Amino acid sequence: RRQRQMCIRDSTGIVLDERKREMVYRRLMRRTRDTGLGTFKNYLNYLKNSDEELPSFINAITTNLTSFFREKHHFDFLKREFFPRVLRQPSDKRLRIWSAGCSTGEEPYSIAITMKEAMGNQLEHWDCKILATDLDSDVVAHGKSGIYKAERVDGLEKKLIKRWFMQNQKDQLVKTSEELQALITFKQLNLLTKWPMRGMFDVIFCRNVVIYFDKATQQKLFQNYYNVLKPGGYLIIGHSEGLGEMQSLFTTKGKTVFQKTV
Repeated sequence: RRQRQMCIRDSTGIVLDERKREMVYRRLMRRTRDTGLGTFKNYLNYLKNSDEELPSFINAITTNLTSFFREKHHFDFLKREFFPRVLRQPSDKRLRIWSAGCSTGEEPYSIAITMKEAMGNQLEHWDCKILATDLDSDVVAHGKSGIYKAERVDGLEKKLIKRWFMQNQKDQLVKTSEELQALITFKQLNLLTKWPMRGMFDVIFCRNVVIYFDKATQQKLFQNYYNVLKPGGYLIIGHSEGLGEMQSLFTTKGKTVFQKTV
């Protein structure tokens, strides 16, 4: 068990305690069976010597729980405060938002819908882009496709579904509009490796991600987010998360919404 935990931590930075033991056991047993290696020991030895297996290993042990407009108050903040303020203030008309830990894409698409609804026709005069990244390459591919089971949008207002999703009644699927997809770039990224992005962000969503890291790693990650946020930019985290010692670098602007101190 210790060997498994160390392998996970070294590869991803994720810390899994005893409460996750059964989950990890089930998922790695499935990978052990799929690779035909018979035992955990054989599988771990194979993993150490196979770069090809690492993405499948990471995808197996990461958890991807998400939904459209999850923690709705964050999107209300964007709609009622952030985007109206952006439109009022003189600027270079450049806007960058990062969804770090985007899972299957519901979060960045929710951001894109909110952006479109709030900025309206003025958006065409702006250079706006949303970066969506995740450790799990499978969910990144899912998000990029923009295809979801119709039940995933059941809780949304009908006008939003009609405006932003194409429906396939036969297969019970929906597909996000090309307008939304054009705003978003999906990339696989391990947050604990060197970030390839250039330029600064106006808003960073990192919700329910740092809970998988130890305290020291959390603080390092928050420092890195601070470094790539524009002065006055916003960091949005999950409902059960806190900034810890890094709180001193931010001002609270709402429920788990923090503004970089200028």
